[in-house]
Amino acid sequence: MAIVVNLDVVMAKRKMSLNELSDKVGLTLSNLSILKTGKAKAIRFSTLEIICSVLECQPGDILEYVEDK
Repeated sequence: MAIVVNLDVVMAKRKMSLNELSDKVGLTLSNLSILKTGKAKAIRFSTLEIICSVLECQPGDILEYVEDK
């Protein structure tokens, strides 16, 4: 089982940089970078909520379940 993080895709569609998202969400660049690259082990619902609010998207736009083959 794998959870794929599509934060970079959503950010590109909204034409938003990591710096801009960091400012609006209130998270450090390093924490957002870890999430964006898929290296995060967990995410708080409150963090996901504010990211979705800023990017005007749904959690399913950012997180995707991909079954292992």
